Amino acid sequence: MFLVMVKTGLYHVNMATQTSSVPAAAPSRKPGRPPIAAGAESSEVRQRILDTASALFYARGVRAVGVDLVVEASGVAKTSLYRHFRTKDDLIVAFLEREDDEFWAQWDGVAARHAGDAAGELQAHMGWIAKRLARANYRGCPQINVAAEFAEADHPSREVSRRHMQAMREHLEVIARGLGAARPDELAAQLGVLINGAFVSASLLTPREAPRVLLGSARALVAAARRG
Repeated sequence: MFLVMVKTGLYHVNMATQTSSVPAAAPSRKPGRPPIAAGAESSEVRQRILDTASALFYARGVRAVGVDLVVEASGVAKTSLYRHFRTKDDLIVAFLEREDDEFWAQWDGVAARHAGDAAGELQAHMGWIAKRLARANYRGCPQINVAAEFAEADHPSREVSRRHMQAMREHLEVIARGLGAARPDELAAQLGVLINGAFVSASLLTPREAPRVLLGSARALVAAARRG
């Protein structure tokens, strides 16, 4: 969970599987402790900037969060931010790419536990996705949210989102083939629409409804695909 202090209040933001806590000021050094190596300190600063920006982007939207707010909330100098991220767009892309990595790490973990069992894997994916939707401060899929904020088709953030969606369809097609679907590419597309629709419609589902609706919808799509 991110913990970010800004002038307007205290933000608690859960995204993907992140559990780190970001303090409002730079960490103190105890007297007598040897200084951190330059490379390690640089990595720590970059991580701090990215953690803070990610929490703010997710809570408020990327257009509403300026570089000055990220600098203030992370407690770093603006020159430090630009040393690690040349532009705000670079920072947005880094935020999305980290979200992407964490999403697929969880997906791959589930897939590994259900190797050779496509039906069990699909059910497990619907389960953890439903739990994500049920989080109190869930604000949707970062990939979808950011893509919706930029009309420009060539904006770098939209490219990250496109890759994410294409990867999802490819993963779902592997499952569809394992399920014996007559047209696995079509079933993969349908399941992708179901998942992404759930991400943007989370407020329509109660925590108790989400698993039932996702699983029921997925089973109906699979049954129809098997009938061909």
